[in-house]
Amino acid sequence: QVRLVESGGGLVQPGGSLRLSCAASGTIGSIKTMGWYRQAPGKQRELVAALTSGGSTNYADSAKGRFTISNDSVKNILYLQMNSLQPEDTAVYYCNRQTKLLTTDLNYWGQGTQVTVSS
Repeated sequence: QVRLVESGGGLVQPGGSLRLSCAASGTIGSIKTMGWYRQAPGKQRELVAALTSGGSTNYADSAKGRFTISNDSVKNILYLQMNSLQPEDTAVYYCNRQTKLLTTDLNYWGQGTQVTVSS
């Protein structure tokens, strides 16, 4: 069973920074993609940033130039460095991991961490 635990959320002023962490344990299968999603109140969950096993990255337009996704494969921790945060970045941020076990695609989520950007 895969377990993803996010941390690093909190309250930050506009223009500030936060670094989210997602500690993974019990990975089953080979990793396809690791990513961060967010869900604001009343909105659908959306992709923020993704990192493939091959090292390719994909960012939402709103995250480009401000957020950076990275992975420490030794510690098995996925990070999201968020700079120049704005009130519209306020959301619950979720860690996601997609793996493949034989012919089965598996999808795992963390419990989420709240990010609030407000003065």
